[in-house]
Amino acid sequence: MEVGRGSRKALDRDPELCPTDSDSIAPKRDPKKVEKQSLDYALRTGLAGGLAGCAAKTVVGPLDRVKILFQASSPQFAKYTGSWFGVVTAMRDINRQDGLRGLFRGHSATLLRIFPYAAIKFLAYEQVRAVVIKDKTQETPLRRLVSGSLAGITSVFFTYPLEVIRVRLAFETKRDSRSSLSGICKQIYRERAPVPQQPASTLAAAPSSSLPLRAAASALTSTVSTIQAVPPRSGLANFYRGFSPTLLGMLPYAGMSFLTHDTAGDWLRHPSIAKYTTIPSPTTFSDTDTTTTYRPRPLTYWAELLAGGSAGLVSQTASYPLEVIRRRMQVGGAVGDGHRLGMTEITKQIWKEKGFRGFWVGLTIGYVKVVPMVAVSFLVYERGKLYLGV
Repeated sequence: MEVGRGSRKALDRDPELCPTDSDSIAPKRDPKKVEKQSLDYALRTGLAGGLAGCAAKTVVGPLDRVKILFQASSPQFAKYTGSWFGVVTAMRDINRQDGLRGLFRGHSATLLRIFPYAAIKFLAYEQVRAVVIKDKTQETPLRRLVSGSLAGITSVFFTYPLEVIRVRLAFETKRDSRSSLSGICKQIYRERAPVPQQPASTLAAAPSSSLPLRAAASALTSTVSTIQAVPPRSGLANFYRGFSPTLLGMLPYAGMSFLTHDTAGDWLRHPSIAKYTTIPSPTTFSDTDTTTTYRPRPLTYWAELLAGGSAGLVSQTASYPLEVIRRRMQVGGAVGDGHRLGMTEITKQIWKEKGFRGFWVGLTIGYVKVVPMVAVSFLVYERGKLYLGV
């Protein structure tokens, strides 16, 4: 019996894997191949990363505000440092004085910064990783560390000015001295180190007969006064205050974060426990192929949170002293006489004030903040990639 043309085409097709597996519903393609160098993949991973960063920062917003006040040695909150009760008391006082909005002070600037920061970080990690780690045989700790570190440096370079603004907004504690976003930007731009003054004793010590010397000293004084009246030409450089320790701190922080997360993910995907820690694997995932770039099996919610939390714990410990130095440099114009101290001067000052423990002030609240923040960040990112089809 002759088979019709339409029926023959239907018979020539591959058998459907499930009742919904048809060309009209799910177009056929090689599901395993991941084109990481495509613009579509970059945009999707960037969107997933940006949303992940915003979700994570919102979860820990109040803790972030208190941690900044502790790290930067705010005079009003210095008495609360060093204990869990201090953290709770500080949050209670902020809530009593300014309400819930006080706990999220500077959060708008945080979100404005964190979306591009997280988007660039995760996007850069995927792109660098695609170049450094071409297949599963190259999945070494060193390559993962380098990929994470380069991704962190790339993201912080483009978004650091927003971080400085956020810290300054969060550092303000007095109700009558609150500044708007534009006001903070103008204040940071106009800050500059004091110009050394010519001591008056130098002029007085000059002999009365030394008219040329007195004339030169007078001209020098006039020149100094003129320089002080001129607006700083390098005002934009103030938005990169503390950038050096940030770069140094980002190497261990981002590097160890991605390294720990990926390594913990490998352990949690071990065949002996994979049925408890991973989602039943569709054909789009593979753990065995070593010749092509494939996506590993997605972890369950609790396993992903565990891997991300471990990454936050390790990365925070590795980079915390440099973070303390960075915070001090960022708020330099808001405390004292406005004199801008360098990284070496800040380090000596912290050591002189509190010794070795001074570099770990606020670490406890740092753990409380960073562990859930990184856990939520990786969870939302990985789930975002699934929903966006990457």
